[in-house]
Amino acid sequence: MSSQPPGSPSHRSVVEPVPVAVQQTVRELVEVSPVLAELGARFSAAGFQAHLVGGSVRDALLAAGAPGSGVPGDLDVTTDARPEQTLELLRGWAGSTWNQGIAYGTVGAEVRGVRLEITTFRADRYDRESRNPEVAWGDSLVDDLARRDFTVNAMAVSLADDRTVTDPFGGLGDLLARRLRTPGAASDSFADDPLRMLRAVRFVAQLELTPDEDVLEAMARMSGELGRITPERVQAELSKTLLQDSPRAALELFVDSGLADVVLPELSALRMEIDEHHQHKDVYTHSLTVLDQAISREKELAAAGDGVESPDLVLRLAALLHDLGKPATRRHEERGRVSFHHHEVVGAKLVRKRLTALRYPKDVVEAVSRLTFLHLRFHGYGRGEWTDSAVRRYVTDAGDLLPRLHTLVRSDCTTRNKRRAASLASTYDALEQRIAELSAAEDLARVRPDLDGNAIMELLGIGPGREVGEAWRHLKELRLERGPLDRDEAEAELLRWWAARTA
Repeated sequence: MSSQPPGSPSHRSVVEPVPVAVQQTVRELVEVSPVLAELGARFSAAGFQAHLVGGSVRDALLAAGAPGSGVPGDLDVTTDARPEQTLELLRGWAGSTWNQGIAYGTVGAEVRGVRLEITTFRADRYDRESRNPEVAWGDSLVDDLARRDFTVNAMAVSLADDRTVTDPFGGLGDLLARRLRTPGAASDSFADDPLRMLRAVRFVAQLELTPDEDVLEAMARMSGELGRITPERVQAELSKTLLQDSPRAALELFVDSGLADVVLPELSALRMEIDEHHQHKDVYTHSLTVLDQAISREKELAAAGDGVESPDLVLRLAALLHDLGKPATRRHEERGRVSFHHHEVVGAKLVRKRLTALRYPKDVVEAVSRLTFLHLRFHGYGRGEWTDSAVRRYVTDAGDLLPRLHTLVRSDCTTRNKRRAASLASTYDALEQRIAELSAAEDLARVRPDLDGNAIMELLGIGPGREVGEAWRHLKELRLERGPLDRDEAEAELLRWWAARTA
């Protein structure tokens, strides 16, 4: 195994003994994939190097010994062959190739169902004003590894017969110690590509790694550099973090480091000072707890086969952001009380604005915003004020988000008062039971007027136009208020409304 650093003083090497068994595990990664072995043989015969590298090595190590483990996911390979030479070596062997990334030295290929990305050694330089490198081909594997984001991604296994393991920066040791470091100085790495700071956040959740002091210090000092990154790239990393099994520690790093101040300042703003009388909870901590509970419920429902998606990005965003409107609506009332009147309305607007700025798809933006707007409505139910009409409106306004709304509302209970928690759970049980009963009697999932557009036009003697839409909405309001009407009753109500409108 190579363990010596390259000549550049900016490169760091941590020489730690790596168990022989671990080295052997890395070498055996190649053996479980005939495609890799064949690829290595083709490149070696042509006089080129080829190495399995990066996340492929890392993830396979983490999965070693697990049932069915092997080389996980798509495979990343690095080589000293230039892109046009790689394409020539793949000709007649790969089922298909693609070259969208060829300007950056990457050729994609599919071989018998296995996807490969083969990239020429790089020796790029960054202008440090954008994240776009000046692409330059390299001749050294170690120099190529040195420009990668973290040591756990800077490991390689030769696909030649010797299966040499190259780990010049102690990535294997860091992986075993669950430590997150950069190959060189963290400040240099993040200056080259500030997105790496968000990747560090993600790896805390995805790989359960702990950043070292150099990484933490650089993130805190350089968080503003994240403004150089496009919203789409930021959104992709944030979403990947939220979709991990346990993202809380990563989100705490996201906020504590100052990264959230740059791309999601509303989350940082939830860390409001608690009033001296403790009349409201720590909203930031509460939001993280709601997220924890929502993830737990989501997994339980998915495991039970209830048709729930897991992981669910919309639910997790809503759980994290549902109280975004509280800082702007906090008011100090008499006797030391604190209120957040209409924070769901303000929060829904803030959610829509921020998620749009982060370039989330429109359907995700609208779903998270609607869940934020609706998450408080349930709290009037326990006082016995809800009519059947209110239940119908709750279901109709939630639409296909109703299962997520159920999970969000239940997860929003973070009180330590066991009696109050049990009461809230029982009350929501009662609401869900009432929804089920009404759904059995009526089609609550598709609340529509009792007359369609054609019937409206025929009865009123009018053609298509604005009046038909107004009549349809009037009948839908009646349907929500009174439940299903028979045909005669619906027609009488429509004629009564039309007469009043045209009087």
